[in-house]
Amino acid sequence: MTTPDLLEKEHTLATASARFDLLRTWEALGEPTLGREETLELLALSEVLVRKAAYGRQLSVRTARAAGASWSQIGAALGTSKQAAWEAHAKWIDDQAEKHRANRLHGLGEEDAAHLRDLAGTADS
Repeated sequence: MTTPDLLEKEHTLATASARFDLLRTWEALGEPTLGREETLELLALSEVLVRKAAYGRQLSVRTARAAGASWSQIGAALGTSKQAAWEAHAKWIDDQAEKHRANRLHGLGEEDAAHLRDLAGTADS
């Protein structure tokens, strides 16, 4: 069975996007007709794209902070408030630290998480 977890390991953002676009086009045109497996793959790929884009988004937030961007500027770039942008990034850092605690192969170690928390500062910085 096709799952987002399996496909996430198999695809980069670019290859997942290309496959998604192909299947979505076939779905829209009705030719070739998508079967159950292709339709489930399309659904799973949509989740993979969301996950990969969200991870990349937070990496870009980190880069923006390192380049001196304020949370107001980051919030504006994301179409949200500075508070919401900061909270989402802080949650991402915490989630990555938890992933590392659960499985040392993924996520952020405590030292890296602490560094990113310092870089993030507060919503008002």
